[in-house]
Amino acid sequence: MPDPDEDEDEDEDELDPQDEDEGWEEDEEGARHTEVTIEVSGLSLYTHHGASAAEREIGQRLVLDIRLEVGECDATVTDMVADTVDYGEVCNTVALVAQQRSYKTLERLCSAIADRLLDDHAAEEVWVKAAKPEPPIALPVQEVSVEVWRQAAGD
Repeated sequence: MPDPDEDEDEDEDELDPQDEDEGWEEDEEGARHTEVTIEVSGLSLYTHHGASAAEREIGQRLVLDIRLEVGECDATVTDMVADTVDYGEVCNTVALVAQQRSYKTLERLCSAIADRLLDDHAAEEVWVKAAKPEPPIALPVQEVSVEVWRQAAGD
């Protein structure tokens, strides 16, 4: 029979109040600081990009992944879409850029999308990845992709 005077760790599974601070950074005054990242994965669009005239004429499906580093945003407190970057609007912006004109390289397409996202949305950094699931090459590959990273001016 255990001694009732011995200190047992029966409450090991209970949360330690200090653990609540994990994932938070504190500034010099001790205030909590939160960084927000918004990601869109697998946005599938029919586009007309490619090195060959046939790719640009016939078109093909591209799959885009987007990541925006927003930094601090008020939506973590207010719970209002107006206080963050609306990922629906991000998708609309990406679709507009990807479908409004044709590029020969995915590098240029990703750069154009990244530039527009930085211009139109409150992001500090943007990553854009464009993948061709069925690339027109002679060897069997699952996909080819290009990723571009851009940082807002002044950061």
